[in-house]
Amino acid sequence: MKMDVTAPPSAALEMRHDCLAEQRQALTQQLDDAELQWWRQVQERLAQHPDANTAALLSSQCKRNLQEHALPNSGGWSHVQLARALLLAQVLEQHPLVGQLHLLRQLFLWGDDQEKTATLKALDWLDSRGLCVELALQAGRTSNSQVFAALALDTPYPSRHYTERAFHQLVLKALGMGLDVRRLIGLTQRKSVTLNQLALDLLDEQLAAERMVSAGLPRVIAFNLLSPAQHQRLVGLSQQQRLPPEWRDHLAGTSPN
Repeated sequence: MKMDVTAPPSAALEMRHDCLAEQRQALTQQLDDAELQWWRQVQERLAQHPDANTAALLSSQCKRNLQEHALPNSGGWSHVQLARALLLAQVLEQHPLVGQLHLLRQLFLWGDDQEKTATLKALDWLDSRGLCVELALQAGRTSNSQVFAALALDTPYPSRHYTERAFHQLVLKALGMGLDVRRLIGLTQRKSVTLNQLALDLLDEQLAAERMVSAGLPRVIAFNLLSPAQHQRLVGLSQQQRLPPEWRDHLAGTSPN
């Protein structure tokens, strides 16, 4: 889906309030008494002063006041990450609609890598219209694998809002960083002849440089869309044992387009 990546800063965000409400409940159920008391205090403080400075200050305090436990069945969210994302959502909800996008961009730029990670993981909740695509694309240029993983994995945001070219670049970078592309939501629907060629080009580069073939590479290829020549070449490489053994499973039972 192609979205407007040059949305004006005055554009209003469309937030997934039902998802945010579920996440607030999930977080409060996991906090101990001391953490819960602190969490309620910071929510009240932010309600009284819903501005960027207060939100940034309270976000920075999360790590000191909450334990870095993983939330069960949460797609990799920790208490600290979720608290930071929910504080961001709260200040956005209380902010005038015409300034929401500008405020989100401002807080993202102010944040450290851990705060950027929390924002990117929550982007689909905060921006269901895809107004933050430009911000996401800029964030995707990071060399920090944790920050990039927050953007690429376990979130439908790229699949919903990225152009084909941008999504393909995301996939290739995830492969280059050694991330588990099975967690890249929407990959199956985005497989194509074009992505096949990009994946095979990457394979050629890795083989020519005698580098290890990316473990997730066969998972981004639509084997039923391969040309006869492409399919035969992969079969030959597999027979020469130049590909990891799991490629045989992907090639077995498939026929070229």
